[in-house]
Amino acid sequence: MAQKLKQATDIALGINIFLFIIKAIVGVISNSIAVISEALNSFTDILVSIGIKIAVKISRDKPDQKHQFGHNAAQPIAAFILSVFAFVVGINIVEESIKRLIEPQNIHAIPEIYVVLSITIITKIILSRYQVKIGKQYNSPAIKAASVDSINDVLASSIALIGVFGASYKLNYFDSIAGIMVALFIFKSGYEVGRENLDYLMGRSATKEFDDKIKEMTLNIEGVKGINDLRSHYVGNKFHIEIHIEVDKNIPTEVSHNIGNRVRYALEEIEEVQKVFVHVDPV
Repeated sequence: MAQKLKQATDIALGINIFLFIIKAIVGVISNSIAVISEALNSFTDILVSIGIKIAVKISRDKPDQKHQFGHNAAQPIAAFILSVFAFVVGINIVEESIKRLIEPQNIHAIPEIYVVLSITIITKIILSRYQVKIGKQYNSPAIKAASVDSINDVLASSIALIGVFGASYKLNYFDSIAGIMVALFIFKSGYEVGRENLDYLMGRSATKEFDDKIKEMTLNIEGVKGINDLRSHYVGNKFHIEIHIEVDKNIPTEVSHNIGNRVRYALEEIEEVQKVFVHVDPV
C-alpha cells in the first residue's frame, strides 16, 4: 500500500513539473493569459503533489505518545490547505484576465500552444484515471483529491485551447475570457477538494448504509443478542466506531469479554475502520 501511494504521488509530481515547464515557456512566448493561467495551474499542481507526497509519508507513521491513534489526519489537512491555495491562485488569474479584457494585448498564437495543450489534455485524462483507481483502492483522500484536480485540468486546458484559437483570429478577448474560465475550474477544484476533506477534519459520522453494515456484521457474531447504541466519526480518513452490544447477563464475565473482542476484531477488519470501542451490556 505505502509503495503504491508513493508511486502515485511521484508520477503526478513528475508529470506536473513537466507540464509546468512547457506551458510556462509557451505562455511567455505567446503572451496568452489562458496559457499562462494553465502554467500557474500546473504550478499549483506541483505544490499539491509535493503536499500530498509529504502527507502520505506522515500518515504512514506509527502512533506515538502525542498521536496515539496515528497520523491519518495528515492527508485531509494537506488537501484542505492546498484547496485554499487554489482559491488564491484563481483570484490572481481572474484579476489579470480582467485587466487584459479592459486593455487587450497582442497574442502570438504559435503552433506550439496547440501541441502543449493537447499533450496536457491527454496526459491528465490518463493520470486522472490512474489516480481514481489508486485513491479508491487504498482509500486515500489526498490521491482522490488529486484525481478531481486532474479531471478539472482537462476541462481547463480545453477552455484555454478554445481561447487561443479565438485569439488566432484576432479575437483577443477570447483569450481573456478563457483565462477567467480556467480560474473558475481552479475554484471548482479547490471547492470540491475542500468540501470533502472538511468532512474528515470535522469528524463527520458514517452514512446510514455504513452503520447498517456494521450492525449486520455485529448481530451475526455468536453471543450478541442486540445493539443499543452505535456511533461513528472520522479520525483522519478512517472511522472510529463506538458500539454497545447486549449479551446474556448470566454468562461469565470472561465469556462476555471475549464476545466483545470478537466484535472488535471483526469490525476493525473493515478497510474504512481504524478503531472500534465495544461496550458490553448484560441483559
